[in-house]
Amino acid sequence: MIDVRGWAEYVVEWAAKDPYGFLTTVILALTPLFIASALLSWKLAKMIEARDKEQKKKQKRQENIAKAKRAKKD
Repeated sequence: MIDVRGWAEYVVEWAAKDPYGFLTTVILALTPLFIASALLSWKLAKMIEARDKEQKKKQKRQENIAKAKRAKKD
């Protein structure tokens, strides 16, 4: 089994002895996750915009159909 307490002590000791090295390592380890998060957020925003655009298009179409039906009745 993994010794979590020993590993945590090692990390704390490493951070205390070499804070710049520790922070550099943490930032380098997290950078790909930040990039992936940004890309996924951008993709989600584009998908939401496309969905909203499609909904507006459908709504406009329904309004035009309703107008045409009202005009036909008159």
